[in-house]
Amino acid sequence: MPAFDTVLRVLSLQDYNTRLVVLAAAVLGLAAGVIGTFMLLRKRALLGDALSHATLPGVGLAFVLANLAGVAGKSLPILLTGAAVTGVLGAGSILLIRRYTRLKEDAALGVTLSVFFGAGVALLGVIQQMGASSAAGLQSYIYGSTASMIAIDAWFIAGAAGLVVIACAMLYKEFRLLCFDAGFAQGQGWPVGVLDAVLAGLVVTIVVVGLQAVGVILIIAMLIVPAASARFWSDRLAPMTCIAALIGACSAALGAMVSALFPRLPSGAMIVLAALVMFAVSMLCGSARGVAPHWLRHRRLNRRMDTQHLLRAMYEAQELYATRGGFGETAQARNIEFDDLLRRRSWAPASLRHILRRAERSGLVRPAERGCFILTALGRIHAVRVVRNHRLWEVYLITYADIAPSHVDRDADRIEHVLSPEMIAELESLLERDDRHLAVPASPHEIPAPSTDTVAPMSRSRA
Repeated sequence: MPAFDTVLRVLSLQDYNTRLVVLAAAVLGLAAGVIGTFMLLRKRALLGDALSHATLPGVGLAFVLANLAGVAGKSLPILLTGAAVTGVLGAGSILLIRRYTRLKEDAALGVTLSVFFGAGVALLGVIQQMGASSAAGLQSYIYGSTASMIAIDAWFIAGAAGLVVIACAMLYKEFRLLCFDAGFAQGQGWPVGVLDAVLAGLVVTIVVVGLQAVGVILIIAMLIVPAASARFWSDRLAPMTCIAALIGACSAALGAMVSALFPRLPSGAMIVLAALVMFAVSMLCGSARGVAPHWLRHRRLNRRMDTQHLLRAMYEAQELYATRGGFGETAQARNIEFDDLLRRRSWAPASLRHILRRAERSGLVRPAERGCFILTALGRIHAVRVVRNHRLWEVYLITYADIAPSHVDRDADRIEHVLSPEMIAELESLLERDDRHLAVPASPHEIPAPSTDTVAPMSRSRA
């Protein structure tokens, strides 16, 4: 384990080399998060994987040609130029296979990835037989290594990443249209093929400059994991892009710091593991699609539905009593037995007791005599609203959806709990076009109730 002062020096970026590596990795992660967002939404998540593997033969071929020409074969600009050339060839191969053959995109990606990576491994085998300066150090392009990074490398990464971010900002509108509806974009005259090629070119740029940091195999994680993590936090493109950029920068910086603290751990693997931690946190806590917020929303909805079912059951029990001779305040104040509520819905006794206790704490229900309950004034107001919304939807389904009254209750139960005021107003205006539907009918599952003391009639003014 590193000493405390070593940890402090790394976290505060006091050393020049650490500062250089961390900042370069952070800028690379930021750009990868931005372009990865458009890749994810374009459903081209594996494009980066195929293109990263396609750069490996370029590295090997550039090394061989440089040695044959008497130039330093391990020069970073030469190796990255070779990687860029084969990366562009890989992107072109994918686009051509997808456009001019019957193969689907996944097949095109699989063919390109396997063929180019196989060629790269074969070239590395050839290089190892060249003797002298052979392939020592070239393995870092497979797994990534930031320890050998110098200032010019960091500036090169920062410049390329900056160009990618600027290009994405300038083409934001076009990429947004391409990602969400490519067919509509093509119908409007936008050059979809050119935009796809530009997107692939930007991906190649990030892949090439990221080879030294995370390597051929793991660069796909920097492109996809931050964007996938941001998907849990927002459903809008602009916030999602910013969040992906932030997650990419933070995970890259954190992984580079961990690699600096533990020199034997490769930087690429640490960056990917840091991104994985942020993905796990986003998956659990993301406000838009996270597991925990979704569970809480679902739990609150179920509780609200249970309470509304209870209020409707109690209201309908009082309504049924009114049809059998008890009218006005007498019917409204009638106690409802626990067993009567059990018969009205498929509740378990324990579940019904829990729902009653929760409604009692909310001031909607109060216990009466032993084994009986009654609606409070507030509970009756809520019950009238719930029953009215339910029967509005029943009237609509019976009148316009041609559903039999004996089957309409279940369909109404699925929607009544999420009716907004705007939807209720629209239902009212739709049903009031015919004078026969000015009043909400009684439930088709009970004895018809007198119109004077059941559900308030539907009028042109909002209830």
